[in-house]
Amino acid sequence: MQATERSLGVNFIGTDEVPGDGDVFYAYAPAQDDRLSDEFTNVSAAQADLAIQKAADAFAAYSKLTPTERAGFLEAIADEIEALGDELIERAVLESGLPKGRITGERGRTTGQLRLFARLVREGSWVDARINPAMPDRQPLPRPDIRRMLVALGPVVVFGASNFPLAFSVGGGDTASALAAGCPVIVKAHPSHPGTSSLVGRAIVTAAQKTGMPEGVFSLLHADNEVAQSLVAHPAVKAVGFTGSRGGGLALLRVAQSRPEPIPVYAEMSAVNPVVVFPGAIRENFEKVAKGLAASVTLGVGQFCTNPGLVFLLDSPQTESFMETVAQEVRATSPATMLNSRIRQAYEKSIQQLHVLPGVHLVAEGEVPAEASRTEGRPALLSTTAPLFLSNEALAEEVFGPSSLVVVCNTEEELADSLNSLEGQLTATLYATEDELQQSAFDWVALLQEKAGRVLFGGYPTGVEVCEAMTHGGPFPATTDSRTTSVGTAAILRFVRPVSYQSFPDALLPAALQNANPLGIWRNVDGEMTKREV
Repeated sequence: MQATERSLGVNFIGTDEVPGDGDVFYAYAPAQDDRLSDEFTNVSAAQADLAIQKAADAFAAYSKLTPTERAGFLEAIADEIEALGDELIERAVLESGLPKGRITGERGRTTGQLRLFARLVREGSWVDARINPAMPDRQPLPRPDIRRMLVALGPVVVFGASNFPLAFSVGGGDTASALAAGCPVIVKAHPSHPGTSSLVGRAIVTAAQKTGMPEGVFSLLHADNEVAQSLVAHPAVKAVGFTGSRGGGLALLRVAQSRPEPIPVYAEMSAVNPVVVFPGAIRENFEKVAKGLAASVTLGVGQFCTNPGLVFLLDSPQTESFMETVAQEVRATSPATMLNSRIRQAYEKSIQQLHVLPGVHLVAEGEVPAEASRTEGRPALLSTTAPLFLSNEALAEEVFGPSSLVVVCNTEEELADSLNSLEGQLTATLYATEDELQQSAFDWVALLQEKAGRVLFGGYPTGVEVCEAMTHGGPFPATTDSRTTSVGTAAILRFVRPVSYQSFPDALLPAALQNANPLGIWRNVDGEMTKREV
């Protein structure tokens, strides 16, 4: 399939569309398991440096724009992405192998979160303005006038994710939140969907030009690993956003920490997202829980960072029939295209390695493909016991794909020990009756919140709502900073820092801190939240 001319080989260094000086590579269609004719070029280290210099030059002007101006830019990006129409959808489907409905929904999520951040910026109270007016007559010492707010860090490098070609990529949440904070962004496109990235990159550049943004506020680069790491090492870069594997995230973190000026890397990495099911929940909602669990495990061919890779069951008379119902759903699920043959091969290898371990049983597999495929992932359900789980750390490792390991626990003590052995997670889900939790000797909610950034009571973790209250993060290695989120409006806090202004003339203060409160935002004035003038 030939792509349209405007999607071929695009790098944007600021508003300049340039061919890369590095190696040539090609797009790939996983559903057809075939290389596309589209030719792309990686940028050289010198070109990457130029993009960062442009971002650094743009920072002062961009960070000082009014909230209305920045919000207008974000809204314009959303408009331009939507204006791409079917061309973007078709390209993303082609390069990812994901179904059209999924990509269409992801586009809506992408534009929705851009507009969500626009509303946040326009309202303005997110800057957390705090004002303690001077107290010249205070004894024994007077208090000076001190005012504090959050300000943008500087240029941010964002790495596109393979499994979300829109929502966690060029125009995704990291880019949206960094631009909202007042930070120019350099995106390193993911090689799995270069054409999709180029289309979205062009949309952002077009929006920047239409709204009069400073040159260099955004760049899109195709780059190899060496140049990608040089982006992180560049002294003008102040933060990094990343979604991907643990190995990739930790490699970037090492580069960032070895700099003369270390910088934060906000990496969302691996998780197995445990689901804990008590007997009472099975008795009350047997089929609903079983079928919902199977659907969550296989959703999107298991290629979600919130895929429930571990299920813990307290043994009961219903355990065997519950597992068989889940197994029936898994067997009836057809294999589907994964993002590329490398990911599918890694998935199959992981399942084989688990299956041969003593005490691990392959309970069910999905339907066999009609023809041999290098890219279709076959769902799988495995099981083991708590003692065996605790004796082998490999059983707690993430398997990226449509599978889950059921761990059967004979006692609550075994369950608690198993959960305590886990690393940090993005999510943890609890299915139980209120009576079971109240009568237990363990505080299961407290235990799970120590392990995860989002704790669910019922439901399944594969839906991540984009809203003010969402936390998409968690203790290491789910993320490199458990205090942050990559989804929801609080994501903006990753790309800012606090500054206090002491004894400043009112006219020299940022608008958010001036006496008259010209922005009309909520501010903390001597401990009281108010919009009044000082």
